[in-house]
Amino acid sequence: MSNEQAPRIDGSIPVLVAQVYEAAPQEERRELLAMLIKPLGLLSLAAIGGGIFAHLRLKGGWPEFQPAVKDMERVRASDVVALVHHVQQVSVETVQGLATYLKTSPVLAGSATAAVLITLLLQRARRRRGGAEPGEPVEPVEPAA
Repeated sequence: MSNEQAPRIDGSIPVLVAQVYEAAPQEERRELLAMLIKPLGLLSLAAIGGGIFAHLRLKGGWPEFQPAVKDMERVRASDVVALVHHVQQVSVETVQGLATYLKTSPVLAGSATAAVLITLLLQRARRRRGGAEPGEPVEPVEPAA
């Protein structure tokens, strides 16, 4: 992988998060959104996804984020992509934290999409720490059986 491919890896992370989100059951979706919106203020949330995340944040409460199922159903994959793009700019640590969450989630750990996402997140983390060159392979994460 060349240096030109690094931005594509970072660019594919939001798409993979959205795919994991769409395949996840309601409680896992709630946890994913709670992690992603936590570092953002209401003004930022209002600017993403037509304000759907600000709405969820206001109606869902905090710190116990419990938005209504009806409200959660309004979140589209494109909204999640936009949210992750924004969160990557504000808090790389939050997006990196998804790897830990996905690895420990009994429901999501077996997903092939989650395994690819975890691998990319770990590769990006190693690259940021200077431990791996962009072309250096990272051990893939095997989906749980």
